[in-house]
Amino acid sequence: MNNIGDHKSQQSIGHALKMKVIHIPCLEDNYSYLVIDEKTKQGAVVDPVEPEKVIGVAKENGVEVKLVLTTHHHWDHAGGNEKIKELVPGIKVYGGSIDNVKGCTNKVENGDKLTLGADINILSLHTPCHTKGHISYYLTGKEEDDPAVFTGDTLFVAGCGKFFEGTAEQMHESLCVTLASLPKPTRVYCGHEYTVKNLQFAQTVEPENAKISQKLTWAQQQRQSGLPTIPSTIGEELEINPFMRADLPEVQEKVGCKSPVEALRKIRELKDNWKG
Repeated sequence: MNNIGDHKSQQSIGHALKMKVIHIPCLEDNYSYLVIDEKTKQGAVVDPVEPEKVIGVAKENGVEVKLVLTTHHHWDHAGGNEKIKELVPGIKVYGGSIDNVKGCTNKVENGDKLTLGADINILSLHTPCHTKGHISYYLTGKEEDDPAVFTGDTLFVAGCGKFFEGTAEQMHESLCVTLASLPKPTRVYCGHEYTVKNLQFAQTVEPENAKISQKLTWAQQQRQSGLPTIPSTIGEELEINPFMRADLPEVQEKVGCKSPVEALRKIRELKDNWKG
């Protein structure tokens, strides 16, 4: 499957890229991320729930951390913000303007733009539903870099977050409009390692989808080897993620629905009750 090759090629050319992403496993199954502008060695950290660990990784890589990108207010994403402000005096902590993010110094709205170092541009995308003010951060570097999007708990590999503070309409807009319209090679870095379970559930929705089966086999091998299943890509999510595929008539038919939003609501309901 292409995906496995893609991961290898990304790793082998990693040193040539101007925008480097290091995943940092935290808590039980969370991911924080360190994004490095290779030219200036300036960094941004995404959801640094274990700040000491994240700053340790930055030091190992000779990186000066300049900013925090918080996807949403839940403690396992925003809970390290106050501490990281103590560890890095003057650090800017970004979070959604209506999300009440702990330790936030700079509120962002949909469409707000930030920069990191010499080459990295950051676009804030409002992706509500899991929380009202959830922000996904879309990062672009130089042309040879594939873009990256940090989706917190809105989009997971083959899944999406629970509808805690929003509606199926909002999740449809967030997943199938906002995120689905990003370039297909965009690397997806999500907030949790839920991939194996998500793919097992996806198989119950589309049992004959070969891409889901292939990705599941790969993901199980990765986890058995103690390796992560991130990143995926937007292009891949459109092939394996039942929530992003709710726009397809054949997926709607599978769950007995006639519209994308209805199908998305139904798939979330099925997932919430799934005992897999």
